[in-house]
Amino acid sequence: MCLCLGPVKSGKTMLMKKLQGDLVDDATQTIATNGVNLFLIKKEAGQQSGRIIREIGGHMAPLWKYYLEGVQKIIYVMDASNLCQISAVGILFYSLLVNPKLANASFALVLSKMDLSYRQMRNEALLVLHMTRLQRETRQNITIIETSSVTGQGIEELRMWIFQKTKTLSKINSEQKI
Repeated sequence: MCLCLGPVKSGKTMLMKKLQGDLVDDATQTIATNGVNLFLIKKEAGQQSGRIIREIGGHMAPLWKYYLEGVQKIIYVMDASNLCQISAVGILFYSLLVNPKLANASFALVLSKMDLSYRQMRNEALLVLHMTRLQRETRQNITIIETSSVTGQGIEELRMWIFQKTKTLSKINSEQKI
């Protein structure tokens, strides 16, 4: 199972709509998700089947812990154009990383709205989140993907990440013993 999480107004719904193949442009608007949305993401256009992604609204952050059972992948979305949101992003992200139910999960840290930000904002955000240290010290695999739902930047990279097979920790440990 795959979840899409992130603070309020980080761009989760717009990102999922773009992945789903919906037309997204400068005029596209969404409303804050108060609850859960389900999105069918297909590996390639025209396929009948795909993966269901459960997007849970940022207002529901205190309840996210009830949705983590059996989750293999987390798409964690942060608004790269909003440095004021970094503290909230970090606290919520760290709380997911330390949750025992997600010990074997893979994470995609999605820097959304890259069309509205500039390169230095991205670097500052990753610095404040201590990403170099996190990637070195956490058990989970954290992939950073820069996206824009309007321009389409990073959408295919995220799609590939969604469909990429993940190794469980037990498989990794058994490979290391050989």
